[in-house]
Amino acid sequence: MGEIVAAMASCHAPQLLSRPPDEEPAQLDASIAAMGRLGRLLDETRPDVLLFLGSDHLETFSQTCVPTFAMIAGASARAEFAGRDYDWPIHHGVANYLLEGLVRADFDISYSEDAMLGHTFAVPMEFLLQKRDIPIVPIHTNVYMPPLPSTRRCAAVGRQIARLMESRPERWAVLASGGMSHYPGTERYPQPEFDFDYWMIGQLEDGNIEALLDMTVEQLDATGNTELLTWSMMFGAIGARHGRLLQYTPTWHHGHAMMQFLPEVEKKRTGEWPDNYEFPDTGFEFYVHPPEEAFKLNKLLFEARTRREMRAALIEDFDRVASEWKLTEAERTAARALIDVKNAGTVSDYCAPLVKEGVHPLQALMTLHVIFGDHRRAAAKN
Repeated sequence: MGEIVAAMASCHAPQLLSRPPDEEPAQLDASIAAMGRLGRLLDETRPDVLLFLGSDHLETFSQTCVPTFAMIAGASARAEFAGRDYDWPIHHGVANYLLEGLVRADFDISYSEDAMLGHTFAVPMEFLLQKRDIPIVPIHTNVYMPPLPSTRRCAAVGRQIARLMESRPERWAVLASGGMSHYPGTERYPQPEFDFDYWMIGQLEDGNIEALLDMTVEQLDATGNTELLTWSMMFGAIGARHGRLLQYTPTWHHGHAMMQFLPEVEKKRTGEWPDNYEFPDTGFEFYVHPPEEAFKLNKLLFEARTRREMRAALIEDFDRVASEWKLTEAERTAARALIDVKNAGTVSDYCAPLVKEGVHPLQALMTLHVIFGDHRRAAAKN
């Protein structure tokens, strides 16, 4: 009979790998150290497989196809970010068993044999999994491109996974990758909703997972926490557990959180967290679906994010690429941010013109971060 031996949640901030100049190194190091502590839980519990719950940042899937839930069910999980590449073994037997079982239970799960994964997976692979010989089963949840699944639907998927694993022999662990508050690519980016994070941490330390599962996706968007949908799936699998906060790092743009839920911990608050939080009533404000007329520009940025040769072409001859893509003058002006970002002190400062032309804010920021890295490596060679 399958047994859940470890459950944890961790941020996956891309800056932990890319270390841009606008970050405080001590804060990055504190988050990395806490991820290392989570990794040691895997040494203590020795799972046979890790269920890796990730979220797509428009790095793996584009507007060509945005699955609500997707499993990577090939021989291995490939991920890349910040010039680093990963090739992690997938537990093929568990992946295919869960995929078939979920579909038979009326959960519409997409799958891919070879999708390239982004920093949601790459960062924990680097700092949490490190070189541990534990096969994974990667599952994507759409958390940034509305319509999003509800917290309850995510929990239902996790609950069904746990039911299916009961008939398997493996000892397994669960990692929810994501969180906490941040608004990447938007005007709100420098103002995370730390008050929400502090409230939610207290609720989860108390074992009150309903505080999360009662939230609407609009409230998650308003608080910069749509990535907590992966936590919802984890709680569906493990049920209500008292959480232990290992580290919370409030950076200038992101609340990094690392928490342990299994092995079980005693109920204990690690801070003077507030008992109440008043939600804004704004509807989707930060991550709306891009307008139809911006599809071409979003597609260009996705191609630049995922293909080194596209980034090289843009850097070498921007005007030629802009002409080949038949960009309008306004689109061309906005896309120049991909070149101008080479001089960035703060990469996110270059998002605004792209977002104004209808680029998804996260698509803008992630592409800018990747091409900024290319600019920086090219300058170092020269």
